Amino acid sequence: MTKSNPKSEAAQRSGNVQSVDRALLLLEILGEDAEGYRLTDLAARSGLSLSTVHRLLTTLEVRQFVQFDQTDGLWHVGRTAFQVGSTFAQQKNFVAPALPFLRQLRDQTRETANLGVAVDGRVIFLAQVESREIMRAITRVGGTTPMVNSGIGKALLSTYSAADVAAIVASYGMHKLTPKSLTRAGDLRENLTKIRDQGYSVDDEEFQPGLRCIAAPVYNQQGEAFCAISVSGLAQRLSADRVPAVGQLIAETARSLTAALGGQGPVAMTLGD
Repeated sequence: MTKSNPKSEAAQRSGNVQSVDRALLLLEILGEDAEGYRLTDLAARSGLSLSTVHRLLTTLEVRQFVQFDQTDGLWHVGRTAFQVGSTFAQQKNFVAPALPFLRQLRDQTRETANLGVAVDGRVIFLAQVESREIMRAITRVGGTTPMVNSGIGKALLSTYSAADVAAIVASYGMHKLTPKSLTRAGDLRENLTKIRDQGYSVDDEEFQPGLRCIAAPVYNQQGEAFCAISVSGLAQRLSADRVPAVGQLIAETARSLTAALGGQGPVAMTLGD
């Protein structure tokens, strides 16, 4: 029996067009893995029938939002979906100027450098310069992580008022993705205080076991953090004894990027704001 999908049920209640909602759901699932999905996998993941999934995919294929690889029988995100999605990054006019700074970080640390923004309680990765190491961090451009489980997310949260942080936690929760994930609001507050003091954040295997991420915020002309940059890599290579030096390097690079974008340092804020 086909299981129901909460997103589709919510769409019906709100008056949305069900077929559009289901098609977009399939695109979201395809976007989770560049390796692609079989028809049966998409049906299982979406909770839709095989016939419905096939009908939607063939419709999307006509407009090249998805593509089918006959050699391995897998469905993938198509060219049109990439073009539409890339517009999101293009409208962020700070992405291109940030790339030289990310390349510099990659070369200095030999790890993957990232740039991300916060949207609806999650971090969206807008740009990335990959490490040249064989084993490297796997979060890709367009991927997302919860703010409270992310180096970039916590760097941005450290610039928020206490009320805004509480609102994020109340709206999106704190989920135990790994044994090291922060799951209590008090622990998050303590961690954010430490981040403010040292100028950089650390995702210490809180999103994925074996991966560590160090990040710092970038500020706009009003002194508000609007994005953050990070370095991510295997915890065994980005070891605990390297964290302070790499953290200071990222914080310095974030300050340089802030200046290059015409921004200024953070506005004064008390924890009770």
